[in-house]
Amino acid sequence: MNDKNAAKPQQNHSITAIDEFDRRILARYQHDTRHIAQRIGEEVGLSAAAVQRRLKRMRESGIIERETATLDAHTLGYPVTCLVGIDLLEERNEQIKAFKQAMLKQAQVQQCYYVTGEYDFILTVVCRDLQDYERFTQEAIMTEPNVRSFTTWVVMDKVKVGTALPLAPDQTPPR
Repeated sequence: MNDKNAAKPQQNHSITAIDEFDRRILARYQHDTRHIAQRIGEEVGLSAAAVQRRLKRMRESGIIERETATLDAHTLGYPVTCLVGIDLLEERNEQIKAFKQAMLKQAQVQQCYYVTGEYDFILTVVCRDLQDYERFTQEAIMTEPNVRSFTTWVVMDKVKVGTALPLAPDQTPPR
């Protein structure tokens, strides 16, 4: 464990004001963007036009970052998921930026998190099989001069995977 990374900077994102209608719209929309505005409007008590205006405003303000399709990795030939903890030799800005840039170029890396704690980065990597993962480590991790070591956890079961935020009133944690 590195003591150097105990005080990594936090990103400062301002919170855009949204009302209860926006929350209810987003709670439905984030689970399936194919929901039509009329259906969402009926569920939240607004007209389809009002829902469309609100969605447009939330896209423009960056609340809705993107709208994507969720693909079945197993069906498309990527049945193996690995979590990888990366420990860097040096944690100066140049080295951190270089590692981030290197991981952005790797198609198999689904997620890359710069974290505090025992590791500097945690990756989520999809692979066709363990030989494919070994190739990935040799080409993408072991060739990085600033990687001290890495640890791999092979995912046995994806119990919960998603990006949905707890927006509905019944999903909001108590304060």
